[in-house]
Amino acid sequence: MNELEVFKALANQARLNILYWLKDPHQYFVHESDVDMEEVGVCVGEIQRKLGLTQSTTSHYLSMLEKAGLLTSTRIGKWTYYRRNEETIQALAKYIKEEL
Repeated sequence: MNELEVFKALANQARLNILYWLKDPHQYFVHESDVDMEEVGVCVGEIQRKLGLTQSTTSHYLSMLEKAGLLTSTRIGKWTYYRRNEETIQALAKYIKEEL
């Protein structure tokens, strides 16, 4: 885990919202496909609608979160789905508790 990349990714309310919403995707997103949101993730388009931002800004934010290791992506056909990387999130919690 690159702590600097993680903290940069977390330094924006919209990106924090994405992580928060993906913690319980059934509560925050309309399930519009046959894909299991818990197992595979939430489609970029659904995240964009919830954020109310442009597709390019949403993609940039998702890319930052993925680069920091906070999200993982899965491509199915022409669609990309994102979900939280709980392993990195737990490592971050441990880092904050023990090192900061």
